Amino acid sequence: MNKMSIREILRKIENEEIFHAVADDYSFSIKIDDYVPYACAAIHDGHNFSKDLWSNCLHTAHDRWYEEDPATGTMISSLPITIISHDSRFEYDLNRSPEDAIYDTAWGKKLWKHPLSDDLKQRALDKHEAFYRVVLQLIVKLEELFGSVVFYDLHSYNKNRWDREVPVFNLGTSNVDQNEYRQAIEQWQEFLNKMTLPIDQKVTCAINDVFQGNGFFLKYITDNSVNSLVLATEVSKIYCDEDTGVIYPEVVHALSDQLKYYIQSHAHRFYDRHHTQDF
Repeated sequence: MNKMSIREILRKIENEEIFHAVADDYSFSIKIDDYVPYACAAIHDGHNFSKDLWSNCLHTAHDRWYEEDPATGTMISSLPITIISHDSRFEYDLNRSPEDAIYDTAWGKKLWKHPLSDDLKQRALDKHEAFYRVVLQLIVKLEELFGSVVFYDLHSYNKNRWDREVPVFNLGTSNVDQNEYRQAIEQWQEFLNKMTLPIDQKVTCAINDVFQGNGFFLKYITDNSVNSLVLATEVSKIYCDEDTGVIYPEVVHALSDQLKYYIQSHAHRFYDRHHTQDF
């Protein structure tokens, strides 16, 4: 994987080049092994937290980890097009608009001992903007090539926070065109319900149960595309110990293997149904 400027990444996408790159500030990485009508994102995978923020932050490293989506990047890493964030959402949240991307409080707890300087805020917002410049270029190129694209927007959530039984997978679709994409949504739910894991856990997938799909990533792609679907997909943290931070590699491996199979199967069916429309 090569370190690249945003300009170089944009140029490579425009020229339809195959490449692996990490942004030159190490904020995110992008991989394109083949130009296909689907892409995968893990925008909350990151745990990097700038050193000049440490002493001012009231949250511990585990506090931050608890609200991040660890290992989601690994779960999609074998797919042909991936974009994975490496910075913590506690510095700037890619699933929020620029106006709301920098936290003052996080999950009911004040985040900073002292207000951030304007320079630190601007640095974070510049990273946010750069990420979405790349996302936009990817949208434009994939729709140019294929007419219709599906983005798999993978997140995780803390099951222990709920005082009721919650699904292993949750699809957030409240900001998706239900009439246009109902079949694709239901088929993705059906595929996720088929998963098996090496733990004593029944796999279920619900729609708009614990989350409704109100993230900025989904809204940005929907607003800036012609015929693309974003499937905001949450997996509960059955793959780790939420209290200690221990990751269960056998569960992550099983999720990675099956997500690769089902994403490819689903994406090809989606393309067969949608690519001829208005293209």
